[in-house]
Amino acid sequence: MGELFRSEEMTLAQLFLQSEAAYCCVSELGELGKVQFRDLNPDVNVFQRKFVNEVRRCEEMDRKLRFVEKEIRKANIPIMDTGENPEVPFPRDMIDLEANFEKIENELKEINTNQEALKRNFLELTELKFILRKTQQFFDEMADPDLLEESSSLLEPSEMGRGTPLRLGFVAGVINRERIPTFERMLWRVCRGNVFLRQAEIENPLEDPVTGDYVHKSVFIIFFQGDQLKNRVKKICEG
Repeated sequence: MGELFRSEEMTLAQLFLQSEAAYCCVSELGELGKVQFRDLNPDVNVFQRKFVNEVRRCEEMDRKLRFVEKEIRKANIPIMDTGENPEVPFPRDMIDLEANFEKIENELKEINTNQEALKRNFLELTELKFILRKTQQFFDEMADPDLLEESSSLLEPSEMGRGTPLRLGFVAGVINRERIPTFERMLWRVCRGNVFLRQAEIENPLEDPVTGDYVHKSVFIIFFQGDQLKNRVKKICEG
C-alpha cells in the first residue's frame, strides 16, 4: 500500500542561465509541468528580488482578466473552454497585452458607470411616476363629496364658522416598504402626532441600481401645518 503514496523519482539539479535567456527557459520548463523550484534566497525581501517588477505586472494583468471574467459571467455570456493552455507570450508581447487589458478594463468600467447612472435615472423617474399616480389617487379620494361631508361633520361648530382657511403643506416621496413602521414612529415622536401620513404600496418591485436587487417600496405623503413642522418632516425624510 505504501507504493500508492510514493512520488515519482525526482532529481535535484542546479541550472545556470543568462538573464536574457532566463524567461524563455523557465517558460519551457513551466510548459512541461515537471519542475519544482526551490527558493535559494529565503531571507531576501520580496521587493528586493530580481524580476519583482515583471511579477507585479503579471499579477496586475491577472487581476484585470479576473475582472473581465466577472463582467462576462454577470452578463450571462458563455465562456468557451478551448481545453488547451495558451503558449507563454514573449516579453515583447507583454506590453501589447498590458495595453489591451487596460483598454478593455477602462471600457468596461466606463460602461458600468454609464449603466449605473442610467439605472439610477430610470429609478428616480419611475419613483416620480408612482408618486404622481398615488398622490393623485389620494387627492381624488379627498375630492369625493361624500368624503368631504363626513370630514366636515368632525369639525366643531366654532371651527366651521371661522373665515380663515386652513393651509396645509405636504411632502411626498418613496421609501422601502420594510422601513414604513419605523418611519411612522419617528414622525409621531418628532412631530408629536401633528402630521397626517398616508402611504400606498407600489405593486411591482424596483431594481436597485447599485446592487441589482429588486426592492419593494411604498409611496408616502405627509401633511403638516407651519414651517416648524415642515423643517422637521424634511429632516426625517432626508435622513
